[in-house]
Amino acid sequence: MNSKTKPRLAASNYLNTAPLIWSFKHGARKDEADLVEALPSACADLLARHEVDFALVPAIEYQRIEDATLVPGVCVGSRQKVRSVVLVSRLNNLKKVRTVALDDSSRTSAALVKIIFKEFLGLEPKWTTRSPELKQMLRDNDAALIIGDPAMTFPRDGLHVWDLAALWHDFTGRGFVFAMWMAEKTSAAPAIDFREATEEGLAQRNEIIDSYEQSLGLSRSELESYLTENITFFLDDDLRKGLQLYYDLAYKHKLIPGLKPLNL
Repeated sequence: MNSKTKPRLAASNYLNTAPLIWSFKHGARKDEADLVEALPSACADLLARHEVDFALVPAIEYQRIEDATLVPGVCVGSRQKVRSVVLVSRLNNLKKVRTVALDDSSRTSAALVKIIFKEFLGLEPKWTTRSPELKQMLRDNDAALIIGDPAMTFPRDGLHVWDLAALWHDFTGRGFVFAMWMAEKTSAAPAIDFREATEEGLAQRNEIIDSYEQSLGLSRSELESYLTENITFFLDDDLRKGLQLYYDLAYKHKLIPGLKPLNL
C-alpha cells in the first residue's frame, strides 16, 4: 500500500495496548498502516489536530474532541480490578486526602479520580498535574495517580494503593472503559477491522509477554493474568453502561463540555 494512502494510527506502547497494536507492528497489518507510538494524552492531541486517522484515545476525549467518532467493539477496559491505574498515598483513608497529583499522561483516569472524590466521597481535593514520578508526586501531595506500566512496577512499601477500576466497580457495580479506538471524522483513510486486529494480537499473547517480561520485571504469570483477567479488550453491555454512566457523571461535574451519544 502506498504510504500516502496508508491509515495513520497513534497508540501508546503500554502492556495493556500491546494486543491492540501487535498486528500493526508485527502482524498481518504491518504494511497497511503507519503507527505512531505516544502517551495516551498525546494520542488524543494527535487526533484532535487531525494528524492521524485513528488513535487509541482516553475514553473521556470522545466528549472533548469535536470531530472524533468511536470505533465500535474494541476497548481497553476492566470489569473489576485493572492493576495499571492506581491512586497511591501514605495515608490509609481516602477521606483524609486533601491534595492529589495527577499523572500528566492520563485524561480518562484523571477525570475518574475527580468523579470518585466528588460524587462518591463528597470531597474536592486540590489537583495538580505532574509527570509520573511517584516520589516527587508524593513529596508535595497526599496522593498520586499513576497509570500504565509504571503503575504496576513501583515499590509498595509504606504505601496504600487503591485500584481505580475496583473503586468504580465498588461504587457503581459496573466495569470501566479506559480507552477506545477513535477515528478522525473527515478522514478518507481506508477502514480497518480493529476487532480482527485485536484477535490477532491476543493470539500472540505469549510473544507479547516475552517482550514485556524483562522490561517490566514482572513474572510471566503476573503478565498473563493481567492480559486475561484484569484487562478486557472487547466492549459488552456492562462496559457500555459503565461508560455511559462515566460520561453522565463527568458532565454533571463539569469535566466535559457536553454529552455526545455513544452510537455503539
